Amino acid sequence: DLPEVFGYWNTVYKRFNEWARKKKLIRIFKFLSRDTDLEWEFVDGSIVKAHQHGSGGGEPKNQAIGKSKGGNTTKIHMCADAFGLPIDFELTGGEVHDVKAAPGFIDRLPTGGYVIADKGYDSEELRQRIIEKKSIPVIPRKSNSTIGNGDMDWGLYKYRHLVENLFARLKHFRAIATRYDKLKRNYKAMLALPCSFFGYLCETSTAPSINQKHGISKQLLMGLLGPISLPTTVTT
Repeated sequence: DLPEVFGYWNTVYKRFNEWARKKKLIRIFKFLSRDTDLEWEFVDGSIVKAHQHGSGGGEPKNQAIGKSKGGNTTKIHMCADAFGLPIDFELTGGEVHDVKAAPGFIDRLPTGGYVIADKGYDSEELRQRIIEKKSIPVIPRKSNSTIGNGDMDWGLYKYRHLVENLFARLKHFRAIATRYDKLKRNYKAMLALPCSFFGYLCETSTAPSINQKHGISKQLLMGLLGPISLPTTVTT
């Protein structure tokens, strides 16, 4: 399915696999997301199904593929900023509950003003962890809670659709909506591509250019990725 302009598929895959192994695409995403708006941090998880060719076989264990109601699945844990742009993400097996993955994920996030999440993250321990990071948790408690939701900022909570919209845009890409990669590192690299694109490469006509906003040059990208060779002619 690779367009012919990109060259022979196996050559392209080998280059992508090398970039994934060296975390070059992750480094580009981290570089481009360093100036995100941290006033609000929206955290959520979304499950993607692992294709039968992307699971099983002789790959090493702990590749973030687990058994859930949907079969072999992976869960994407995502944090979006106040503009619905990705700040960071992590992968686990699809059976991992949001609140179990949240502590380690939130610990590595940059400190924001508010951390907003749904009831799947209802945990007093997690709220305390967020407070210790000098952020304010906006997480509704479940209906059986004895504490209640008198302290909830429901107006801010309504903006949680920003991270849900981000997942919807990501899943427009077939390689994200279904996991075809056996290795966790390769799927993370694949996910880093649209995250970088959405945040900073898809500029509007009125927005400052990517070079003005982030000081990105061809030389810098070459330094991050290494030399790139693409065919100069296309056979039609």
